[in-house]
Amino acid sequence: MTSTYLVEVIITNKKGVRDPEGETIHKHLILRKGYASVQSVRTGKYLLLSVNALSGEDAIRIVKELCEKLRIYNPVVHDIEVRLRG
Repeated sequence: MTSTYLVEVIITNKKGVRDPEGETIHKHLILRKGYASVQSVRTGKYLLLSVNALSGEDAIRIVKELCEKLRIYNPVVHDIEVRLRG
């Protein structure tokens, strides 16, 4: 019997890959507002999928597979984290 699982996907740029959006937020917003203790900002994408599966592990496997096959992210420049919510 299947259950519904919430699966989170977090996509970020790999270390060494420039993050112009993060750099802009850091330089033009955070530092200008006096938060000098913040050293850097990295941005990314967050997806929350509701998946019917036999188990949490199966739900994660399904989401990882669809992210790769449907090119939800670019493995050359992005890191991906897939986990159950909660």
